Amino acid sequence: MIGKGTPAGCTSKAVVAAVAAGGIITFDCGPAPVTITMSATAKVRNTSTRVVLDGGGLVTLSGGGKRRILYQNTCDKAQVWTTSHCDDQQYPQLVVQNLTFADGNSTGDDTEGGGGGAIFARGGQLKVYNAKFVRNRCDRTGPDLGGAAIRALDQWGDRPVYVTRSTFGGAKGQGGVCANGGALSSIGVSWVVLNSLFSHNDAVGRGANPAKAGTPGGGSGGAIYLDGNTFTLRLAGTIIQDNHANEGGGAVFFVSNDRTGTMSIEDSTLRRNPSDGFETYPGIFFLGARKPSVTGSTLR
Repeated sequence: MIGKGTPAGCTSKAVVAAVAAGGIITFDCGPAPVTITMSATAKVRNTSTRVVLDGGGLVTLSGGGKRRILYQNTCDKAQVWTTSHCDDQQYPQLVVQNLTFADGNSTGDDTEGGGGGAIFARGGQLKVYNAKFVRNRCDRTGPDLGGAAIRALDQWGDRPVYVTRSTFGGAKGQGGVCANGGALSSIGVSWVVLNSLFSHNDAVGRGANPAKAGTPGGGSGGAIYLDGNTFTLRLAGTIIQDNHANEGGGAVFFVSNDRTGTMSIEDSTLRRNPSDGFETYPGIFFLGARKPSVTGSTLR
């Protein structure tokens, strides 16, 4: 438990210590909404089996525009290297729920290639439930980094990252901004996104991937940027609207390099997601095993 009934006990130091200790973390900061501005990034220790961070719908964790908010990396020896196969281990299992992540910024942090302004998660498993991500940032240039809100790598057993009932942006001026993936980004990671909203996120790099001559690269996946070999994306009950990419995929950039990846869109709406450079479907640039499966959905 973080706090003792008032905002005074709900500090960055307390969050950092609780995340390092692991387990189920809840907040008791009083009855009113509270914002905790992080003076350091909270880092998951790889000795933890499960870390559940539950804000109870009242807590905002803020990076203050200066730093990433939450970090997990099973291949980072500073967080304890617990196996000989750090790129594919079951734990830690990280769950974030009923929380707002605001003003995270990983600009200039090139750990594992950079990205993940609010959350960076490599290894173990990540699940996001009923969370909101606003005004997060990562580097504005680069051909393959991304994820102003979340950057994910190497999930255990190729299990997907689950995102449920969550909002990324939501209003003008509230979206994420990064070279690629104004909300989500990954390499070789599958995603299941359910009943969520992505709006006003922006991929601001220029030159795509690989970067065109004379450019720094990036600019793809206004909301979602996915690259790698075999991975999947399932969107269900989700709205993706008013996002933008300087290059490809104003809503979604999906490139399966070996053409084995698949994408499905169910009962979802994708609209007004301009791609200034290129797209294969409205708001989508897709290269995979076959055409995306689209059922009960609107793409325009």
